[in-house]
Amino acid sequence: MKHHASISIFRRMPRWAAFLSTCVALAAAATPGAGEPASATAQQFTLANGITLIVKPDRRAPTAVHMLWVRAGSMDEVDGISGVAHVLEHMMFKGTPTVPAGEFSRRVAALGGRDNAFTSRDYTGYFQQIPAHRLEDVMQLESDRFAHIQWHDDEFKKELEVVKEERRLRTEDNPRSLMNEALNAAVFVAAPYRRPIVGWMSDLDALTSDDARAFYQRWYVPANAAVVVAGDVDVNQVKVFAEKYYGSLPSRPMSARKPREEPAQAGIKRIEFKAPAEQATVTLAYKVPSFQLRPDARDDPDALALTVLAAVLDGYRGARLERALTQGADRVADSAGADNGLWGRGPQLFMLTGVPAPGKTPLQVEYALKEQVARIAREGITASELARVKTQWVAGEVYKLDSLFNQARELGTQWAQGLSVTAGDQLIEQLRGVTAEQVQAVAQRYFGDDALTVAYLLPQPLDKTRKPRTPAAGGRH
Repeated sequence: MKHHASISIFRRMPRWAAFLSTCVALAAAATPGAGEPASATAQQFTLANGITLIVKPDRRAPTAVHMLWVRAGSMDEVDGISGVAHVLEHMMFKGTPTVPAGEFSRRVAALGGRDNAFTSRDYTGYFQQIPAHRLEDVMQLESDRFAHIQWHDDEFKKELEVVKEERRLRTEDNPRSLMNEALNAAVFVAAPYRRPIVGWMSDLDALTSDDARAFYQRWYVPANAAVVVAGDVDVNQVKVFAEKYYGSLPSRPMSARKPREEPAQAGIKRIEFKAPAEQATVTLAYKVPSFQLRPDARDDPDALALTVLAAVLDGYRGARLERALTQGADRVADSAGADNGLWGRGPQLFMLTGVPAPGKTPLQVEYALKEQVARIAREGITASELARVKTQWVAGEVYKLDSLFNQARELGTQWAQGLSVTAGDQLIEQLRGVTAEQVQAVAQRYFGDDALTVAYLLPQPLDKTRKPRTPAAGGRH
């Protein structure tokens, strides 16, 4: 399950690896005809009931990825039911009147594919990776689940225990995850990003089956959903399938979203988080503008320049933070990093992190991280640094789209943010225009203490007698 909405687009390959079925018997049928391109531009349609359809043909292998996206994640929850979006994702595998609990995944496997789901702050997604000639089968299965999911209260209680154990394993047993959870709660006052995706344990303890049903009824409506298909498919045929299985679903009004604007911060915030750990950790979180592809979005160049700034600091081996903080006899950190959120439905953060080297203090690491940004604010960046991160970023965008899964994921993510199917190309074009002067300007503009929250993880003694926790049976992820 993907729990982090913002992953550095410079530093890491996407976490979702591609699944390419080796359907040798279908290879001849999948071969493009003479003059036919292996990959075509994505096309977007809106069905009569409001559901969005996005299709991206790619003829390089006889496989397809089918995804259903719902523009509802943890940010759409309210206090007292945190974690319900993620719990609902689990419950979506519990059956319909025609497909018994557990049968969905068994049927996908019998088709030669695999399936899973993920919840983020901004959206929830469900996917199947299958031989292309089985696309209709999974579209029928997914549309039935989207419209007719049902479960017994006893089943909900059992799955809720699985989610609680997931929280214990991934968050409560991980001191850095616990600190980051506390950091988000301190950074944001009104913005819903202050709540963890997995939910607070006290909320999970009190969560009911009806809470999940209400969230489903409110947000799982055609006008709030998108079907994304990428692979060896014909656009017109996919439209026929979509009209048959998704277009026939009744439309329902969608609840209005109320604005939950984050008030301006007026001074530095600090938290010291104590947890059993071997090393301290320092995190600096600055509130920054997000990227929006709108004509009136004046902060767009700043959001892109901040992303370039993060890459100059930590976008490649031997970047500035690594050289300045982790190398040499006077090094202050064992590791250091930078990341810019870039875009999302909620407010974004520029993060600087560091792990103090032996004998060094969190305060020394904090000052060292700040100094590297301040140095760019004073002196700027070099032409070679700017060219390197741009080249690396464009190459990464091209390479990751070799994966059908990543193509579909990219299109779904853009839709969830309210962007068009051409957003990726527009992003590349605009980022190529970022100048060294813009990078220096954002380093000067956004890194004052008034927009900063600092978190220290202060290590406490480890419990040597405690046995490692093992994942609970029944978890999907």
